[in-house]
Amino acid sequence: MIHTMTERPRGVKNRGGLVLTIRAGMIPFPDYPERKMTMQNESLELLKQLIGEASPSGFEWRVQDRLRRYMKPYCDEVRLDVHGNVIGVVNPKASFRVMLSGHCDEIGFMVMHIDDKGYIYIAGVGGVDPAVTAGQRVTIHGEKGPVFGVFGRKPIHLMEPEERGKALKMHEVWIDIGARNRKDAEKEVAVGDYVTVNAGFERMKNNLVVGRGFDDRAGAFVVAETLRKLKGRKLDVGVYGVTSVQEELGLRGAQTSAYGIDPHVGIAVDVGFASDFPGTDPKRTGECKLGNGPVLHRGPNINPVLGRMLEATAKKRKIKFQMTAEPRATGTDANAMQVNKAGVAAALVSIPNRYMHTPVEVISLDDLDQVSDLLAAFLVDLKPGQSFIPGR
Repeated sequence: MIHTMTERPRGVKNRGGLVLTIRAGMIPFPDYPERKMTMQNESLELLKQLIGEASPSGFEWRVQDRLRRYMKPYCDEVRLDVHGNVIGVVNPKASFRVMLSGHCDEIGFMVMHIDDKGYIYIAGVGGVDPAVTAGQRVTIHGEKGPVFGVFGRKPIHLMEPEERGKALKMHEVWIDIGARNRKDAEKEVAVGDYVTVNAGFERMKNNLVVGRGFDDRAGAFVVAETLRKLKGRKLDVGVYGVTSVQEELGLRGAQTSAYGIDPHVGIAVDVGFASDFPGTDPKRTGECKLGNGPVLHRGPNINPVLGRMLEATAKKRKIKFQMTAEPRATGTDANAMQVNKAGVAAALVSIPNRYMHTPVEVISLDDLDQVSDLLAAFLVDLKPGQSFIPGR
């Protein structure tokens, strides 16, 4: 999710992989009576791989290669555009087009300067909080391969009293790779190299998982999973599943891919601010809990007809969902899609996320599974003649 100053805080057989138990009262899709909903082993492995790859804005091609290869068996065509967006298409001959967009880029850092002693200074790529750098191990993604380093920090014993407990400003943060001097560092690192924190995928209790950059590789994963769940189903509309790039720098990938696709409906899949941990205020963000299902939204960025249809689909399929208000632009790909060309009926479906824009974002696997179920069910039911003009 991009952060702006005006934004409010806001089929394949299971081979023994993780089974996500269906919630009481949920019903399967009609063409799979009494089926058991699962996150197949291949899907869980994809999620781990996405979190294991570095994908700061402008450096997304590795994660996009994994997504492209995963989508291919489930799409009529998969293409890659000049910006690096991956676009998987199902039923391309349909005249009515629906675009799903989940961005695959994450926040990160970029090398700005190497000093005479070989210490490396960086700038944030996207909305980075300098406070999360302290004590972290990092990887610098150089042309010759990954370089290990750490964010340096003066020991508390040597700090003046007024320095203690204060985060460094970004230009004060440095990386130590063990270099003897600048010349030694420049053997492996160059100005403009990307940097990511070393924080991988881990399981927690109650089907929660933690990883760096679920914002929004979780959304990109959902787009790919939705395409998988549409395999073999009858569709009356064309579906364009986009894993977009450079969202954290201004929704760029969604803007250009939407222009090319020219969709009638656009649904962004992104993470949303959970309110179920200490220090959050539901009065400001709305109430949003992990494990309580997809988050739907109401507000000017959400086409009211489309919003009601998503809500009706969730109720029809007995998929538990949450609702939050979005009184301004959402800071997601829904913004870019809504104002594409002559206008698009846009909506946002969110995945509850704790600790956004830190290396330890936490989400629920149950929520992930239900978001893709909701989107697949909506697309199966959607008919080309539907009008999305408000008030009609």
